[in-house]
Amino acid sequence: MLTTNERRPVQTLGGWAIAVLEEAGAIRECEHHGWMQDRAAPHARQRAYETARLDPPPGLSPDDAASAITDVLDSIGDTCPECP
Repeated sequence: MLTTNERRPVQTLGGWAIAVLEEAGAIRECEHHGWMQDRAAPHARQRAYETARLDPPPGLSPDDAASAITDVLDSIGDTCPECP
């Protein structure tokens, strides 16, 4: 059976972009420290960009939504700064 996930409302554009990236599987949270980590998964990134362009937040253009995804990805590393 096909189900859909309803996104929780977010307060900021950055929060929206993080939610889209998490949903697509492009980023994950460190289970020990809570830092976001880039999974470096090209297909997941593509899904996040497609979602951003096809379903941007109200009042935002598809290009601006894709830019928000890029901004978040540029600010996240692939390792947790607190993990050894």
